[in-house]
Amino acid sequence: VNWSVDESSTKDSVVLQMTPSDYTKEIWDKPFACKYKINIKDDRLDTEMIVDNTGSEAWAFQAALHSYFKVSSLDKLEIAGSFKGKEFLNKMVGDEGEMQTEERDSITITEEYDRVYKGVNDPVLKDSGTGKNLSVLNTEGWEDTVLWNPFGSEAMGYNNFVCVESVKFDSVSLEGGKSWTGKMTLQPSKNE
Repeated sequence: VNWSVDESSTKDSVVLQMTPSDYTKEIWDKPFACKYKINIKDDRLDTEMIVDNTGSEAWAFQAALHSYFKVSSLDKLEIAGSFKGKEFLNKMVGDEGEMQTEERDSITITEEYDRVYKGVNDPVLKDSGTGKNLSVLNTEGWEDTVLWNPFGSEAMGYNNFVCVESVKFDSVSLEGGKSWTGKMTLQPSKNE
């Protein structure tokens, strides 16, 4: 997929833009424009994804930011947030996955993971090995969180990263001429 750099980019920000191409039309032949804005601040990274329906007919889509974060090791990582009591799709069970309910307040990864947590948009990565936290602040549009890790795969370096995706899992129906926005901030801090 080819993104272009928008002319409104500065030394502290970049705006990427994608519009239909031969490649995207083979996958999804809809009239759209997608902008992804990234702003670097002293204490955080702000992102904004804007999806525009540039046509006249409605279409539906899903969205996800596939964010991979380096960690000291999985046994020193805890992912906090509003997980307890939330439903999640465990994609590691069966062919289509299985809906389950999370019983834990915080997540630790001790097996291969591919889970869609519905209604969780406030994960905090707590790495006791580095003494640092990273809050994933989803303030608009992103309603769900995917946690993914290929636990046990030495070839993929499973023990030193986790994928924490900001997601809009349920399809968005976007009328012609309308827009959808997803805002996410990454805010680092020290463990308390």
